[in-house]
Amino acid sequence: MKNNETVIKFSHVTKTYKLFKNDKKRLLSVFFKNMKCKKKKAVNDVTFEVKRGEAVAIFGKNGAGKSTILKIITGVCFPTEGELEINGRVSALLELTSGFDPEFTGRENIYLKGQLMGIKDKEIRELEQSIIDFAELEEYIDQPVRTYSSGMKARLGFSISVNIRPEIFIVDEALSVGDEEFKNKCIKKVNEIISDEDVTLLFVTHATVVAKEFCTRGLLMKEGKLIFDGDIDTAIEKYEKTYKK
Repeated sequence: MKNNETVIKFSHVTKTYKLFKNDKKRLLSVFFKNMKCKKKKAVNDVTFEVKRGEAVAIFGKNGAGKSTILKIITGVCFPTEGELEINGRVSALLELTSGFDPEFTGRENIYLKGQLMGIKDKEIRELEQSIIDFAELEEYIDQPVRTYSSGMKARLGFSISVNIRPEIFIVDEALSVGDEEFKNKCIKKVNEIISDEDVTLLFVTHATVVAKEFCTRGLLMKEGKLIFDGDIDTAIEKYEKTYKK
């Protein structure tokens, strides 16, 4: 049974990026704070809360602010203004291979990525074999990651993300991992995770049919602003009217 604990809270969050004409000006801006540049509010005064166990879809065309919201939640970037609260372990199926050291073996990278996610070594040891088994890397697990194909690295990253017992689970529909058999296994694993009523799901997608299958609530972003927050059916209707004319 879902409870009323807030696990994600955005309070008037704004993220402003500085856009420079070239890399030289960007470098000089480190030393000269008055360097001229354009400013882009990727997220503009956004406020919302997500309760534990909710399944929320985030809609919007490219550049609407969806990715920036996810980067803020996962700690990749920080708000320029406003306040953010995250209560729970976040696992994101986004940049699966980020955080890997190419000179480390696959096994060593399990511990490295786990530590970056704030997981203690004792728990990583408990999860290690299930991560290796799911990734299907077998004898390659003790080889340097620089020798892996992009598919092997993605499988390892996915396996870590879905086996660490996430409390806040972020899924990007663009995810594509391995061959058809492995993709089906991944989809099954994602379904297992989100069937747990204590797991909070954020699903970033353009596929309204899939969003309706998993989510009961929808957020609609446009040009950095949150323009709708409500039930999934109304969110889909407004999304299609806004972007699919």
